[in-house]
Amino acid sequence: MTSDRKAAIAAYKERKAVAGIFVIRCKASPQTWVGQTPNLDKIQNRIWFTLRQGSHTCRSLQSAWTTHGPDSLTFEECERLDEEETAYIRDARLKERAVHWRKELGAEVV
Repeated sequence: MTSDRKAAIAAYKERKAVAGIFVIRCKASPQTWVGQTPNLDKIQNRIWFTLRQGSHTCRSLQSAWTTHGPDSLTFEECERLDEEETAYIRDARLKERAVHWRKELGAEVV
């Protein structure tokens, strides 16, 4: 293994996950979903994977994907949270902000 590759792997492992709130919108309908995650960088891939498999737990989101197709859904970050000292504080803050954005956007839970 070259030193460049080792350095790249080490840098990947050391990067910090950014927690936050995201919103998924359907262009073909007025539906909107808001979710929270401890890692904004990875959540879209996870959601899109389960939608492609037809196994997402949010039935309304899965239905929109199946009915209108993947191109009708958009994913965007809604809010990034500052780094918290503990996972407990981060999780509580995520829940609080997700509730705020669901009310603000009239959205469903992802």
